[in-house]
Amino acid sequence: MHPRVTDWGLAAGVAAAGATGLWTLATGREAGWWVFVLHGAAGYLTALLLVPKLARVARRMPTAVHEPRGWAGLAATALALAVVASGVAWAAGARLAALGYNLLNWHILLGFALVAVVSAHMLARARPLLARHLRGRRQALQSGGALLGAVLAWPLQEALIRGLGLPGAARRFTGSRELASFSGNAFPTVSWMADRPAPLDQAGWRLAVRGMVARPLALSLDELDGAAELPAILDCTGGFYTEQIWRGTSVADLLDRAGADKGARWVRFVSVTGYRWSLPLEAARGALLATRVGDERLSHGHGAPARLVAPGERGFIWVKWLVAVELRADPDPGQLLAINLSGLDGADAV
Repeated sequence: MHPRVTDWGLAAGVAAAGATGLWTLATGREAGWWVFVLHGAAGYLTALLLVPKLARVARRMPTAVHEPRGWAGLAATALALAVVASGVAWAAGARLAALGYNLLNWHILLGFALVAVVSAHMLARARPLLARHLRGRRQALQSGGALLGAVLAWPLQEALIRGLGLPGAARRFTGSRELASFSGNAFPTVSWMADRPAPLDQAGWRLAVRGMVARPLALSLDELDGAAELPAILDCTGGFYTEQIWRGTSVADLLDRAGADKGARWVRFVSVTGYRWSLPLEAARGALLATRVGDERLSHGHGAPARLVAPGERGFIWVKWLVAVELRADPDPGQLLAINLSGLDGADAV
């Protein structure tokens, strides 16, 4: 392949893998399976294009190690190989961990690093890709072959994993592995970023229902501890999923009691830590405010006194330690910033 086609193809593969990787973190419904396929194909495209890239620069490697640019290139290559290898190993069912992070965590962290390194490299050294670089039958065959190989690699990977009976064959379409289903509070306790509040006073706790409602509410735990029941899968972006029976009060019932305004289109769920997320009104009506999991009251680590249970959404959307439900005309524009900064002020920390 022409060197510039290879270089720009690598950049496109890394960019596509990074973008689809971020997309997978917010995809929890089975209809979104194709996002994960695209992510895998982009990763394999990167791996395939590394072959002509390395073949081209191999002769320069003995001298490249004496130059900063050479070390940067070697680091980018090592990162790309590590990202692809960790992703494939996780898909196959490997259970390696280091420094408290599993392979999926490392895959994500290394992916962010790779996108940053490749972006810096392209800004500093990229030369324009011209139409003449893409002309020619041989060029078309080589480029098409790389794309076709990347597309076919994912189903081949899945067939091999199933055929060899590897543990990864049992994973969910998101890549998450089943853990402690129908076990009450026994499934893992995880929090996004710095959220670690002290246990809330359940006797004095109140859930505010406010915003675009006719009748604002302030509900105690006893008032929220209802008989509504919802089986749902919590799929954590950290690599596990757990299916539980959740109990409490449906959001639809809560909104009906408060009298939702006709102009309300979104529902925002707010944690005591400042963490918050908003759902479209119809999606929110299918959710539950859980006070129990199985036959047990929610533990503090799982969001007591009450947490959001949002079927089809990834775990980071299931807001814990709820203090407010707010009806709005628009989604919350600051929620992405809020979920990454909540808890950092140390207020109410354990």
